[in-house]
Amino acid sequence: MKYVILIHSNPQPWGHPTSDFVAEHQALSPEERASLEADFESVMQEMSDNGELLGGQALGDPADARLVRWHAGRRKITEGPYAETVEQFAGFFLIDVVSQERAEEVAEKFAGPGETVELRPVAT
Repeated sequence: MKYVILIHSNPQPWGHPTSDFVAEHQALSPEERASLEADFESVMQEMSDNGELLGGQALGDPADARLVRWHAGRRKITEGPYAETVEQFAGFFLIDVVSQERAEEVAEKFAGPGETVELRPVAT
């Protein structure tokens, strides 16, 4: 079963890993930050070893995005970001796992203070 893990964040300034630039994450103790990083690295290694990790990519600053919309009978390109929102789409991972439960287990390791992780099945 394929899923995409969508990372929503608002680092200030924009950078990756996004957690390094999110105030809620920066407020954690060094031990708490190290524990979260170890959880993430562990699940990444596990998925890589199991063939579950199909790919992923961090995204650039939403201020550099361009939107293409249909307006007044033609395509129009405007500057991003897509929406005025607290969180922006920061990156994604594509995984192929045996069950929704496994996908949720993995997605939990991606969640951290000040960020939202969205888990969505890939349409078949």
